[in-house]
Amino acid sequence: MTTDINTLLTALYVKIDDWLGASSRIGRPPKLTDAELLTLAVAQVLLGVRSEARWLRFVPRHLPGAFPYLPGQSGYNKRLRHALPLLQRAIRALARDTDLWAELVWVVDSTPVECGRSRPTTQRSDLAGWAGYGYCRSHSRWFWGLRLHLICTPAGLPITWALATPKIDERQVLMAILDHDPDLLVDRPGLLIVADKGYVSAELDHYLDERGVRLLRPSYRNRMPRPGEQFLKPIRQLIESVNDTLKGQLDLELHSGRSPEGVGARIAQRILALTAAIWHNRATGQPITRSLIAYDH
Repeated sequence: MTTDINTLLTALYVKIDDWLGASSRIGRPPKLTDAELLTLAVAQVLLGVRSEARWLRFVPRHLPGAFPYLPGQSGYNKRLRHALPLLQRAIRALARDTDLWAELVWVVDSTPVECGRSRPTTQRSDLAGWAGYGYCRSHSRWFWGLRLHLICTPAGLPITWALATPKIDERQVLMAILDHDPDLLVDRPGLLIVADKGYVSAELDHYLDERGVRLLRPSYRNRMPRPGEQFLKPIRQLIESVNDTLKGQLDLELHSGRSPEGVGARIAQRILALTAAIWHNRATGQPITRSLIAYDH
Protein backbone atom coordinates (compact mmCIF):
# COMPACT_ATOMS: atom_id res chain seq x y z
CA MET A 1 0.00 0.00 0.00
CA THR A 2 1.35 3.43 -0.92
CA THR A 3 1.68 6.24 1.59
CA ASP A 4 0.24 9.40 0.09
CA ILE A 5 -2.52 11.79 1.10
CA ASN A 6 -5.18 10.13 -1.09
CA THR A 7 -4.50 6.68 0.34
CA LEU A 8 -4.59 8.00 3.90
CA LEU A 9 -7.83 9.90 3.37
CA THR A 10 -9.52 6.91 1.73
CA ALA A 11 -8.49 4.55 4.54
CA LEU A 12 -9.46 7.12 7.17
CA TYR A 13 -12.89 7.73 5.66
CA VAL A 14 -13.65 4.00 5.49
CA LYS A 15 -12.47 3.49 9.08
CA ILE A 16 -14.51 6.38 10.49
CA ASP A 17 -17.59 5.52 8.43
CA ASP A 18 -17.51 1.92 9.69
CA TRP A 19 -16.91 3.12 13.26
CA LEU A 20 -19.81 5.59 13.21
CA GLY A 21 -22.21 3.11 11.61
CA ALA A 22 -25.71 4.12 10.60
CA SER A 23 -26.64 7.68 11.51
CA SER A 24 -29.21 8.15 14.29
CA ARG A 25 -29.82 11.78 13.29
CA ILE A 26 -33.48 12.79 13.12
CA GLY A 27 -34.65 14.61 10.01
CA ARG A 28 -32.95 15.29 6.71
CA PRO A 29 -29.40 13.83 6.55
CA PRO A 30 -26.64 16.40 6.06
CA LYS A 31 -25.07 16.69 2.62
CA LEU A 32 -21.65 16.39 4.27
CA THR A 33 -21.60 13.32 6.53
CA ASP A 34 -19.73 13.20 9.83
CA ALA A 35 -17.17 10.80 8.32
CA GLU A 36 -16.58 13.22 5.43
CA LEU A 37 -16.32 16.16 7.85
CA LEU A 38 -13.61 14.47 9.93
CA THR A 39 -11.72 13.35 6.82
CA LEU A 40 -11.92 16.88 5.41
CA ALA A 41 -10.65 18.32 8.72
CA VAL A 42 -7.67 15.95 8.80
CA ALA A 43 -6.77 16.71 5.19
CA GLN A 44 -6.82 20.45 5.88
CA VAL A 45 -4.29 20.12 8.72
CA LEU A 46 -1.99 17.69 6.92
CA LEU A 47 -1.85 19.92 3.83
CA GLY A 48 -1.16 22.99 5.96
CA VAL A 49 -4.04 25.20 4.81
CA ARG A 50 -4.99 27.28 7.85
CA SER A 51 -7.68 29.48 6.25
CA GLU A 52 -11.02 27.68 6.01
CA ALA A 53 -12.18 29.82 3.07
CA ARG A 54 -8.96 29.10 1.17
CA TRP A 55 -9.20 25.42 2.07
CA LEU A 56 -12.67 25.08 0.55
CA ARG A 57 -11.33 26.66 -2.66
CA PHE A 58 -8.25 24.42 -2.54
CA VAL A 59 -10.10 21.07 -2.31
CA PRO A 60 -11.84 20.94 -5.74
CA ARG A 61 -8.57 21.74 -7.55
CA HIS A 62 -6.17 19.51 -5.62
CA LEU A 63 -8.45 16.70 -4.40
CA PRO A 64 -10.96 16.43 -7.28
CA GLY A 65 -13.83 14.07 -6.60
CA ALA A 66 -12.75 13.34 -3.03
CA PHE A 67 -15.69 15.20 -1.48
CA PRO A 68 -18.91 15.29 -3.56
CA TYR A 69 -20.30 18.19 -1.53
CA LEU A 70 -18.49 21.07 0.18
CA PRO A 71 -20.30 23.54 2.43
CA GLY A 72 -19.61 27.26 2.53
CA GLN A 73 -17.00 28.67 4.90
CA SER A 74 -19.53 29.56 7.61
CA GLY A 75 -21.21 26.15 7.39
CA TYR A 76 -17.90 24.30 7.59
CA ASN A 77 -16.80 26.44 10.54
CA LYS A 78 -20.07 25.81 12.38
CA ARG A 79 -19.96 22.04 11.79
CA LEU A 80 -16.33 21.87 12.91
CA ARG A 81 -16.91 23.88 16.11
CA HIS A 82 -19.83 21.67 17.07
CA ALA A 83 -17.88 18.50 16.28
CA LEU A 84 -15.49 18.68 19.27
CA PRO A 85 -17.01 15.62 21.05
CA LEU A 86 -16.92 13.71 17.76
CA LEU A 87 -13.27 14.68 17.18
CA GLN A 88 -12.36 13.48 20.67
CA ARG A 89 -14.08 10.15 20.16
CA ALA A 90 -12.44 9.69 16.75
CA ILE A 91 -8.98 10.28 18.24
CA ARG A 92 -9.64 7.56 20.81
CA ALA A 93 -11.07 5.16 18.22
CA LEU A 94 -8.02 5.46 15.94
CA ALA A 95 -5.58 5.24 18.85
CA ARG A 96 -7.24 2.06 20.12
CA ASP A 97 -6.93 0.55 16.65
CA THR A 98 -3.10 0.52 16.83
CA ASP A 99 -0.78 -1.84 18.64
CA LEU A 100 0.74 1.21 20.37
CA TRP A 101 -2.36 1.63 22.52
CA ALA A 102 -1.24 -1.23 24.79
CA GLU A 103 2.12 0.45 25.56
CA LEU A 104 2.96 0.44 29.28
CA VAL A 105 5.12 3.57 29.06
CA TRP A 106 3.53 7.01 28.76
CA VAL A 107 5.15 10.41 28.44
CA VAL A 108 3.39 13.49 29.82
CA ASP A 109 4.11 17.18 29.31
CA SER A 110 2.42 20.49 28.64
CA THR A 111 3.14 23.07 25.95
CA PRO A 112 1.86 26.63 25.40
CA VAL A 113 -0.96 27.30 22.95
CA GLU A 114 -0.88 31.03 22.32
CA CYS A 115 -4.29 32.64 21.67
CA GLY A 116 -3.48 36.35 21.42
CA ARG A 117 -0.79 38.98 21.89
CA SER A 118 -2.26 42.46 22.12
CA ARG A 119 -3.72 43.73 25.38
CA PRO A 120 -7.11 44.60 23.80
CA THR A 121 -7.34 40.99 22.59
CA THR A 122 -6.83 39.65 26.10
CA GLN A 123 -9.59 41.94 27.39
CA ARG A 124 -12.22 41.50 24.68
CA SER A 125 -11.64 37.91 23.60
CA ASP A 126 -14.31 35.29 24.28
CA LEU A 127 -11.45 33.24 25.73
CA ALA A 128 -10.92 35.73 28.57
CA GLY A 129 -11.45 33.94 31.86
CA TRP A 130 -10.25 30.60 30.43
CA ALA A 131 -7.06 31.68 28.70
CA GLY A 132 -4.50 33.55 30.79
CA TYR A 133 -0.89 34.57 31.08
CA GLY A 134 1.75 31.89 31.53
CA TYR A 135 5.50 31.48 31.26
CA CYS A 136 7.21 29.08 28.86
CA ARG A 137 10.52 27.98 30.38
CA SER A 138 11.64 26.25 27.18
CA HIS A 139 11.60 29.51 25.21
CA SER A 140 11.97 31.96 28.12
CA ARG A 141 8.88 33.94 27.18
CA TRP A 142 5.50 34.96 28.52
CA PHE A 143 2.38 34.15 26.50
CA TRP A 144 -1.38 34.65 26.71
CA GLY A 145 -3.41 31.57 25.97
CA LEU A 146 -3.74 28.00 27.19
CA ARG A 147 -1.59 24.98 27.86
CA LEU A 148 -2.03 21.71 26.02
CA HIS A 149 -1.46 18.83 28.44
CA LEU A 150 -0.68 15.75 26.36
CA ILE A 151 -0.19 12.14 27.42
CA CYS A 152 1.25 10.00 24.64
CA THR A 153 3.30 6.87 24.03
CA PRO A 154 7.05 7.12 23.31
CA ALA A 155 6.18 6.73 19.61
CA GLY A 156 3.98 9.83 19.82
CA LEU A 157 0.51 8.24 19.78
CA PRO A 158 -1.85 10.52 21.75
CA ILE A 159 -3.49 8.69 24.66
CA THR A 160 -5.43 11.63 26.09
CA TRP A 161 -5.14 15.40 26.33
CA ALA A 162 -6.62 18.50 27.91
CA LEU A 163 -6.54 22.27 27.51
CA ALA A 164 -6.24 24.36 30.66
CA THR A 165 -5.37 27.85 31.76
CA PRO A 166 -1.60 28.25 32.35
CA LYS A 167 -2.23 29.18 35.99
CA ILE A 168 -3.36 25.64 36.89
CA ASP A 169 -0.58 23.41 38.15
CA GLU A 170 0.52 20.63 35.77
CA ARG A 171 0.26 18.05 38.55
CA GLN A 172 -3.35 18.99 39.28
CA VAL A 173 -4.23 18.77 35.58
CA LEU A 174 -2.69 15.29 35.29
CA MET A 175 -4.73 14.03 38.24
CA ALA A 176 -7.87 15.65 36.83
CA ILE A 177 -7.31 13.99 33.44
CA LEU A 178 -6.97 10.55 35.01
CA ASP A 179 -9.99 11.14 37.29
CA HIS A 180 -12.07 12.21 34.29
CA ASP A 181 -11.15 9.07 32.33
CA PRO A 182 -10.43 6.31 34.90
CA ASP A 183 -10.82 3.55 32.28
CA LEU A 184 -7.43 4.56 30.87
CA LEU A 185 -5.67 2.85 33.78
CA VAL A 186 -7.70 -0.37 33.59
CA ASP A 187 -5.74 -3.45 32.46
CA ARG A 188 -2.40 -1.61 32.47
CA PRO A 189 -0.36 -3.39 35.18
CA GLY A 190 3.05 -1.82 35.72
CA LEU A 191 2.23 1.38 33.82
CA LEU A 192 5.13 3.87 33.86
CA ILE A 193 4.63 7.62 33.31
CA VAL A 194 7.69 9.67 32.38
CA ALA A 195 7.61 13.37 33.27
CA ASP A 196 9.88 16.33 33.98
CA LYS A 197 10.61 18.22 37.20
CA GLY A 198 7.34 20.10 36.97
CA TYR A 199 5.57 16.96 38.19
CA VAL A 200 7.49 16.67 41.47
CA SER A 201 4.82 16.25 44.14
CA ALA A 202 4.27 13.94 47.10
CA GLU A 203 0.51 14.24 46.49
CA LEU A 204 0.89 13.12 42.86
CA ASP A 205 3.22 10.27 43.88
CA HIS A 206 0.64 9.05 46.40
CA TYR A 207 -2.20 9.44 43.88
CA LEU A 208 -0.41 7.31 41.27
CA ASP A 209 0.79 4.72 43.82
CA GLU A 210 -2.83 4.09 44.82
CA ARG A 211 -3.60 3.25 41.19
CA GLY A 212 -0.57 1.05 40.62
CA VAL A 213 1.20 3.57 38.39
CA ARG A 214 4.90 4.43 38.63
CA LEU A 215 6.16 7.94 37.92
CA LEU A 216 9.69 8.44 36.61
CA ARG A 217 10.92 12.03 36.80
CA PRO A 218 14.17 13.86 37.53
CA SER A 219 15.00 14.66 41.13
CA TYR A 220 16.21 18.01 42.37
CA ARG A 221 19.95 18.51 42.65
CA ASN A 222 19.92 18.34 46.44
CA ARG A 223 17.94 15.08 46.48
CA MET A 224 19.04 11.49 46.02
CA PRO A 225 18.59 10.35 42.38
CA ARG A 226 15.48 8.28 41.76
CA PRO A 227 15.80 4.73 40.35
CA GLY A 228 16.02 4.75 36.54
CA GLU A 229 16.72 8.47 36.34
CA GLN A 230 19.73 7.86 34.07
CA PHE A 231 17.36 6.74 31.29
CA LEU A 232 15.26 9.90 31.36
CA LYS A 233 17.04 12.18 28.87
CA PRO A 234 16.40 10.22 25.65
CA ILE A 235 12.79 9.53 26.68
CA ARG A 236 12.18 13.19 27.53
CA GLN A 237 13.34 14.17 24.06
CA LEU A 238 10.47 12.12 22.64
CA ILE A 239 7.74 14.36 24.06
CA GLU A 240 9.65 17.43 22.87
CA SER A 241 9.72 15.98 19.36
CA VAL A 242 5.97 15.29 19.51
CA ASN A 243 5.33 18.91 20.52
CA ASP A 244 7.60 20.01 17.69
CA THR A 245 5.55 17.94 15.22
CA LEU A 246 2.33 19.52 16.47
CA LYS A 247 3.74 23.05 16.29
CA GLY A 248 6.17 22.87 13.39
CA GLN A 249 4.19 20.68 10.98
CA LEU A 250 0.58 20.87 12.17
CA ASP A 251 0.52 24.58 13.14
CA LEU A 252 -0.72 24.02 16.69
CA GLU A 253 -0.24 27.67 17.73
CA LEU A 254 -1.65 29.04 14.45
CA HIS A 255 -5.11 27.67 15.12
CA SER A 256 -6.96 31.03 14.72
CA GLY A 257 -9.59 29.99 17.29
CA ARG A 258 -11.44 32.87 18.94
CA SER A 259 -13.88 31.03 21.20
CA PRO A 260 -13.61 28.07 23.59
CA GLU A 261 -15.44 25.84 21.10
CA GLY A 262 -13.30 27.07 18.20
CA VAL A 263 -9.98 26.60 19.98
CA GLY A 264 -10.98 23.18 21.33
CA ALA A 265 -12.11 21.94 17.91
CA ARG A 266 -8.99 23.20 16.13
CA ILE A 267 -6.63 21.65 18.67
CA ALA A 268 -8.57 18.36 18.45
CA GLN A 269 -8.39 18.62 14.65
CA ARG A 270 -4.58 18.70 14.82
CA ILE A 271 -4.34 15.88 17.34
CA LEU A 272 -6.67 13.79 15.16
CA ALA A 273 -4.44 14.45 12.14
CA LEU A 274 -1.37 13.29 14.10
CA THR A 275 -3.22 10.20 15.33
CA ALA A 276 -4.47 9.38 11.82
CA ALA A 277 -0.96 9.60 10.37
CA ILE A 278 0.44 7.32 13.10
CA TRP A 279 -2.48 4.90 12.67
CA HIS A 280 -1.91 4.72 8.90
CA ASN A 281 1.86 4.40 9.22
CA ARG A 282 1.50 1.47 11.63
CA ALA A 283 -1.10 -0.18 9.40
CA THR A 284 1.16 0.10 6.34
CA GLY A 285 4.36 -0.94 8.15
CA GLN A 286 6.25 2.32 7.74
CA PRO A 287 9.66 2.44 9.47
CA ILE A 288 9.02 5.87 11.07
CA THR A 289 5.75 5.91 12.96
CA ARG A 290 5.29 9.66 13.28
CA SER A 291 6.46 10.73 9.81
CA LEU A 292 4.09 13.15 8.05
CA ILE A 293 6.26 13.82 4.99
CA ALA A 294 4.24 11.57 2.69
CA TYR A 295 1.01 13.41 3.51
CA ASP A 296 1.89 17.12 3.52
CA HIS A 297 1.84 17.70 -0.24
